[in-house]
Amino acid sequence: MSDSTVDVSGQRVLHPGVDEFIDLVTELKAEGFNMVVDLTAVDYSAFPNREDLPENVRPERFEIVISMINHQTRERVRLRIQIQEENPVAPSLFDLYPGTEAMEREVYDMFGISFSDHPDLTRILMPEDWVGHPLRKDFSTGQIPVQFKASKAKR
Repeated sequence: MSDSTVDVSGQRVLHPGVDEFIDLVTELKAEGFNMVVDLTAVDYSAFPNREDLPENVRPERFEIVISMINHQTRERVRLRIQIQEENPVAPSLFDLYPGTEAMEREVYDMFGISFSDHPDLTRILMPEDWVGHPLRKDFSTGQIPVQFKASKAKR
């Protein structure tokens, strides 16, 4: 794992693979990282050849980004997990950090990344019958026609 750890502005950034993700988070929890501050995702389809990853980390279209904090040492750590477009699935952190339930649902809803063993992986922001995932770069933004009334401002 040390080959996949970088320092960015004084913060440790770890790049675990999907298969080692839960083991790493379990270790971090044992070290005192008792809170997941944020869990989100990024669609890098517009930047397939990013240069901000360690050499041994293969860039994928999607990336899950997790920020954790150790309240005792005031240290923060960030995890960046590459997620394949063909199989956008990651293990759920719910068993280790129950507070991640809603954040994982939001990532599922907005990006279409599933979390295995999640207790209720359903939409949280979009209607249940919504088709697609709005924060994917290939999702059409569409247009809503706006009608303006003539202004009655005095000139």
